[in-house]
Amino acid sequence: MKEKILIIDDDLETLRLVGLMLQRQGYEIISANNGELGISLAKKEKPDLIVLDVMMPDLDGFDVTKQMRSDPELISTPILMFTAKSQVDDKVAGYEAGVDDYLIKPVHPVELVAHIKALLSRRKRETGSLQKPVKGYVIGVIAAKGGLGVSTVALNLGVALHEKTKTETICAEICPNHGTWGLELGLADNQSLNKIIQKRPEDIDHNLVKQNLVKSNFGVNLLLSSPTFSSNNLKSVIDQIATLIQFLSELSQILILDLGSGNVEVIDKLVDMCNEIIIVTEAQPIPIERTKYLMDEFEQRGFNKNKKTDILVNNRTRADVQLSLTQVQEKLGYSPTIVIPPSPELAYQAVMHFQPLIKMQPESLVTQQFIRFADHIIEKIKK
Repeated sequence: MKEKILIIDDDLETLRLVGLMLQRQGYEIISANNGELGISLAKKEKPDLIVLDVMMPDLDGFDVTKQMRSDPELISTPILMFTAKSQVDDKVAGYEAGVDDYLIKPVHPVELVAHIKALLSRRKRETGSLQKPVKGYVIGVIAAKGGLGVSTVALNLGVALHEKTKTETICAEICPNHGTWGLELGLADNQSLNKIIQKRPEDIDHNLVKQNLVKSNFGVNLLLSSPTFSSNNLKSVIDQIATLIQFLSELSQILILDLGSGNVEVIDKLVDMCNEIIIVTEAQPIPIERTKYLMDEFEQRGFNKNKKTDILVNNRTRADVQLSLTQVQEKLGYSPTIVIPPSPELAYQAVMHFQPLIKMQPESLVTQQFIRFADHIIEKIKK
């Protein structure tokens, strides 16, 4: 399969000559004559490398680079800045924006090709394969309304998966200022998410994310959100969170995201970054109706066609005051994967001992259901 190169330059002669030369070298070429079109094509075509001019009428090459580096899907795409701007300050600005190489026009074609080959070879060494970037299995846990136990499910599923697979597992609270894990587990440092999303997307990197992970005493690494109220909202930091998720997925083999209650910002940007979605609901009329609306929203946006989806019924009341499994299936038009039984006493003990629910009584029905669900997820990961 040919490697794909995107050339972004407002000079049509440069586009023609460089494109023709690289085609003769066996590369597939796509081109754009302005920055906005270049960004759009990069997102759509997912090129293996980008050759980028600096001086363009709408967005200059520095701004184009910064926007691409803020996009999780383009953050590691090699960018060769190919420009007539030869001052040291210009080179520094290019590297600070995030380019991988800087080459000054005019240049001998052989030198340009050598730089392109070097960048592509480096990318192959770093990722192991252009088609298979190193990325963990990402599971998003979401509900149609608040108060259905998304945080509880995300944390306990993460613990169960870690214990079954013995792999690097990260559980992350993604909604700003809605954190509960820090309080429930008695962890003082619960500002991890807030520290990261205060940065610009292009300033978030592996080291920053690593520094803000909290190692738990049950083997799972945690990214915690503050429990305090603040003006930060998900929409205003959606690009930062998308970049964060990309790095978290590269630091783990299994990544569990607490996505909270469904909203348009989450559905549009973050759900699409997940390999699998778990929708948490409860066998009560209103949660089931809301869940049906959420599933319809997924259907309209095309997520159910290429995402693995599970329904988890998290019951918190006794059986005689909840819908039966048959009623839930009829109302949803979908069969739940697992049902978690009510366990208020166990939940209280877990909070008092600062432990996840399933660590309190390994033989309890709740724990066994989470383990069964973890086995179900593991089978899907293997496929």
